[in-house]
Amino acid sequence: MRNAFADEITKLAEKDERIIMMPADIGNRLFNNFKEKFPKRFFNCGVAEANCISMASGMAACGLKPVTYTIAPFITSRCYEQIRLDACYNNQPIIIVAVGAGLSYASLGATHHSCEDLAILRVLPNMTILCPGDAFEVRAALRAALKHNGPVYIRLGKKNEPQIYNNIPSLKIGKGTILKNGNDVCLIGIGNILPHVIETSEMLSKHNISAQVVNMRALKPLDHELLEKIFKDFSLVATIEEHSVLGGLGGAIAEWLTDNNSKSRLLRFGTKDKFLHKVGNQEYAREVMGITPRQIFEKIVDEYKK
Repeated sequence: MRNAFADEITKLAEKDERIIMMPADIGNRLFNNFKEKFPKRFFNCGVAEANCISMASGMAACGLKPVTYTIAPFITSRCYEQIRLDACYNNQPIIIVAVGAGLSYASLGATHHSCEDLAILRVLPNMTILCPGDAFEVRAALRAALKHNGPVYIRLGKKNEPQIYNNIPSLKIGKGTILKNGNDVCLIGIGNILPHVIETSEMLSKHNISAQVVNMRALKPLDHELLEKIFKDFSLVATIEEHSVLGGLGGAIAEWLTDNNSKSRLLRFGTKDKFLHKVGNQEYAREVMGITPRQIFEKIVDEYKK
């Protein structure tokens, strides 16, 4: 995902001289091509994420298109006040790109985990949140964000994510898409865990449970029209995300359900409401948190049989 982002931002910058790249002490080699082509439009803000957001907001107020970039917890919780006031309060069109969403940096410990970012950002007025599922969708999300007149948060994985699409998909902010049709249960996924969602659906199919797979794409705004159809057609719906079960995709849809009297059951899969003190790779962390395809599959089967 991060390589696709670096390549796409460089290509887009060739066409639009207003695009400014603003990493915060990360990606020096990743953005070598951008720096060589546009040295006057590249600013490494260093370990000063709050300043990075304020600078970007000021640039946006002057008509530029600043794109900030660093590890997810550092570009969100560390500079939350600046995102809230400088970007969102003034509705400035900055793009905040976070790499290492969820448990992508699990091997570096809890300081680098990002399982709260969606929850804290989606409550901010004017904020738009996009969670692409693979490298092709990263390119589509960046293109859409640069056309949007307001702050946008783009949540990336890290590297070597499985491919979902065969080419760059069309993407409209606030519109989800069906990746796989099914009749019995619906799995709604978002972001870098989507390959696990697809794998879970395949496991269900082998047990004669037909699963529809939906890529919600945007956490904010949610696709209400698609949700209405899902909860009309399915009696069992599951949300799957690499984020806390509190406040993310599952939380947002649960809130939506309170205003829409659906009789469908909603299962929420995400990281547990606790810190992960153990250190290991991403797949190990996913297993500890209960969000591997096997764990999701087993719980859905239990619920489906009830």
